[in-house]
Amino acid sequence: MKKGVIISIICLFFMFLAACGQSESTNQEENDDKAEATGSIEIDHALGTTAIDGEPDRVVTLYQGATDAAVALGIKPVGVVESWRQAPMYDYLKDDLGEVTYVGQETQPNLEEIAALEPDVIIASKMRHEEIYDQLSAIAPTVAHETVFAFKETLELVGKATGKEEKATKLLEDWDNRVADFQEKVASEYKGEWPLHAAVLNFRADHARIYVTGFAGSILDELGFKGPANITDKSQAVLKLTDKESITEMNADVFYLFMDDDPAVEQTYQDWTSHPLWEELDAVQSDQVNRVDEVVWNMGGGIIAANLMLDDIYDRFDLEK
Repeated sequence: MKKGVIISIICLFFMFLAACGQSESTNQEENDDKAEATGSIEIDHALGTTAIDGEPDRVVTLYQGATDAAVALGIKPVGVVESWRQAPMYDYLKDDLGEVTYVGQETQPNLEEIAALEPDVIIASKMRHEEIYDQLSAIAPTVAHETVFAFKETLELVGKATGKEEKATKLLEDWDNRVADFQEKVASEYKGEWPLHAAVLNFRADHARIYVTGFAGSILDELGFKGPANITDKSQAVLKLTDKESITEMNADVFYLFMDDDPAVEQTYQDWTSHPLWEELDAVQSDQVNRVDEVVWNMGGGIIAANLMLDDIYDRFDLEK
């Protein structure tokens, strides 16, 4: 093949690529213009990309943290899932939700009831709803967070999906300011002692748990606490202890403990806390075993619950809020 022909082919090839690039750019611009004209947005989330038209009026939330976030943003959902305690809804949210429709459990929402509400958008979780995502999406545009306890990301997702991004940003800025305030005050008040190791403990009928990360654990970490002194691997959000010989894994300067009001759970608690190893723990020796509200510290999962938890910690450290 002659050299001139080869050069001509190469030139035509690059002209083709350039034309394709211009076409893709034009199509993207047209899509952006169309979205802007119709007031629609596209949201990337844990289960895909979802287009939402306008500012949704009818919102359904399918996990506790999303319901909390909606209330914080001034949204009254048309449908929510039932709470894990204080059914059908946590006391701290009941007044703001009013006569809301309940659409089943977080782990098993009722699709027919959701559809009957004719929602404009559904807020879900990949952890809970991946298997029914297509069915939810057939009812209304559905966005999902990866998990259920990352309250900041949930607030951002709900804010973006409902056209309340600015308010979500303001709430997060307020949170950051409170965190900085606590860090400054606790470091000043507890010079030489801070940071403290903290452990979030939970007793069940047949075992004990340490919440290493999760909702409460991640907040304590953000506030500047260190985790349990003997745990270096934070890859597991929850560490289950089935053997009393593992009590030493709990060791920390301060314990935040919650458990069900159940005879079997109480028996487990008594058995474990009467073990000689329990008495050797730093928090026990310094009388820093704190019983806390499980709803606020573990189940609420949203920005309001996070602030209530921080209020509790301010009070326990006798710091001005």
